[in-house]
Amino acid sequence: MAWVVMEYQPVSIFSLRPAQVTASGGKSLLTPTGFSLKMALLNASIQAGGLEEGKRRFPVIRDLQIALGLPEHITAIKSFAKVRRLYQEKAGRAQGETEEAFEQRKQSRIGDLIEKGAYPFQPTIAYREFVQFGDPLAPPQDNIVRIACAYPSGATPAWVGDALLAINYLGKRGGFFQPMGRPSLIEQLDESFTEITRDSAGFLVQGTLQMLDDCGPTMTFDHADIYSSKRITLGKERVLRHVVLPYRLARSSRGYSFYERIEE
Repeated sequence: MAWVVMEYQPVSIFSLRPAQVTASGGKSLLTPTGFSLKMALLNASIQAGGLEEGKRRFPVIRDLQIALGLPEHITAIKSFAKVRRLYQEKAGRAQGETEEAFEQRKQSRIGDLIEKGAYPFQPTIAYREFVQFGDPLAPPQDNIVRIACAYPSGATPAWVGDALLAINYLGKRGGFFQPMGRPSLIEQLDESFTEITRDSAGFLVQGTLQMLDDCGPTMTFDHADIYSSKRITLGKERVLRHVVLPYRLARSSRGYSFYERIEE
């Protein structure tokens, strides 16, 4: 089985929350997931060949095996950010208060918020994590992120490499990756790669466990289509892989967690 390998230079910080948390969750995974990469490949396919081409390619994209080759160091930066959240009325009726009086009090409170510019969205703060791949003081070639894709049921199509070349961000918008040259084809991955589309069979005790989502075998293009009414169910069309990254937590403080690759 041949692997198509693409090298990227991370040019900004990366952030991607775990699949099982709500939209308000602030923690980030340390790596892109199989699901996010496959959706990026689908997006690149549609942009290059149109909607019908994306539909044709989707079964292959869904079944791809994906592995990541990451730099020696990964840093998770912990921070707080200003956000705006939709106003929700939490106070209930006071004891003995009529429904009409409660409604008047609520409307008066909303009026005050409108005057302050805090309705319907209120300003607040939220915890956020951002991931930096590699060492910012190291040469750029030492901070390369490699993505390898292979189709297990036959030869990997040539368009997979073209789609990898078209990807320029992963995770949340703003997590930019710069492709470095053309993709290459190799027969076997070295030990620096970690496959993220299957559960880790053997792992180092000091490794870091990540729950990475992936496309399930029953997922169809309609499930991936944001304009379709078909919902994606976690555990069915979207499955979780228990992947142990070969990185250990070396240092940690209130503002960051620093991981380094484990040398076997």
